[in-house]
Amino acid sequence: MGRAGSKSSNRWLQEHASDQYVKQAAIDGYRSRAVYKLIELDQKDNLIKPNSVILELGAAPGGWTQYLSRQAGNKAVIVASDILPMDALPDVQFVLGDFTEQATADEITQIMGNRRADLVLSDMAPNLSGVGSSDQARAMALVELALESASEFLTENGAFAVKVFQGEGFDAYMKEVRNRFKNVKVRKPAASRPRSREVYVVARNLI
Repeated sequence: MGRAGSKSSNRWLQEHASDQYVKQAAIDGYRSRAVYKLIELDQKDNLIKPNSVILELGAAPGGWTQYLSRQAGNKAVIVASDILPMDALPDVQFVLGDFTEQATADEITQIMGNRRADLVLSDMAPNLSGVGSSDQARAMALVELALESASEFLTENGAFAVKVFQGEGFDAYMKEVRNRFKNVKVRKPAASRPRSREVYVVARNLI
């Protein structure tokens, strides 16, 4: 790693160590600080309804999934999927695999009992290479896949919340989301680091 990379890495470590959300996650027993982004989205947009069917894409390590498990009630159907393994959680069915592959999609559908999801969530991001244009293209490819899956799995009046990075392709993506959903909002939760280009798109009611 070059000197610039070391500086960047050290800055991240210093930020992480002093981060109020990292400390709060340890106190609250959550696996990642990212959970506070979902908590804020839920508080603002009333995403998680009791006893609903919820699909979370790219769930590992499971911070968001923990919140879903705590909030949705034991009659909810919560399906979490990732290409990486994840430690089990109460009332959560975990599917290991690529959700874009038919076998994985079929397993998700089976667990949902052939019901449609009331909520589809995605906090996915690619492994970063450090090459901005390449990373952005890979990030946009992921959110496109998440949108396709939301269209496939959601009930007509369901909600879709997805992390999107502002940059090349963002405006076109927003146009596509608005073509598929009646109500679309862009959120920047307080737990998102200010210099991060990430925002969350919350969309409701398929057209």
